[in-house]
Amino acid sequence: MHFNTYGGNGAALSAALVNATDFRPEPLAGLLTEHEMLRTAMTPAQAGEMEAWALRLDPVFGEPEVAKQITLVNDLLEITAARPFVSTHDGLTPHLHFSSTEGDIVARAKDTTAGGLAMAICFSDGRRLGRCDREGCRTVYVDTSRNGRRRFCSLACANRVNVAAHRTRQKGLTGT
Repeated sequence: MHFNTYGGNGAALSAALVNATDFRPEPLAGLLTEHEMLRTAMTPAQAGEMEAWALRLDPVFGEPEVAKQITLVNDLLEITAARPFVSTHDGLTPHLHFSSTEGDIVARAKDTTAGGLAMAICFSDGRRLGRCDREGCRTVYVDTSRNGRRRFCSLACANRVNVAAHRTRQKGLTGT
C-alpha cells in the first residue's frame, strides 16, 4: 500500500502519537521531527494539546465499522483549520499538503494527522489502520504491506502469539 508522502506521513504520525508514552515537549518534538514535521519546538501547554489530540486519534485505529471510522475521521477534519492544497515545491510532482507552513506546531500536526487518516481510509476503506491482535497490546499501526493482512504491531508480538498457539497445540497432542 503506497500513500503519497503527506498522506502516508500523516497516518504514520497519527500512529506514532497514539503509541507515544512521553508527552513532554522535547521527546514529542523529536517524534514530530522523525515524521518530517518542521519547527517542532513547543511549550508544555502545546505538548498537553498534542497529548489530548493523540487521545482523539486513538479510536480510529482498529475500528471494525468503516462507517464509524469515517465519522471519527470526519470529526477530526472538522476540528482542523487548514484546507488541503496541491503543491509542486522543490521540483516535486503535484502532491497534497494538509497544513499551512504558517500554523503553530499543534495546528500543523492536527491538520497533517487528520488529513493522513482521511487518505488512509479513502485508499483502503480503513482496513489499514490497525491495532495489534496480541492480547494486552494496545499498539496501533498503519498497514503498508502488499496484501493488507497485517495483524500485529511487530514481529515480537506475532512471535509471542504464534509460539503460544504452537505450545497449546503441542500440549493437546501430548495430552499433558
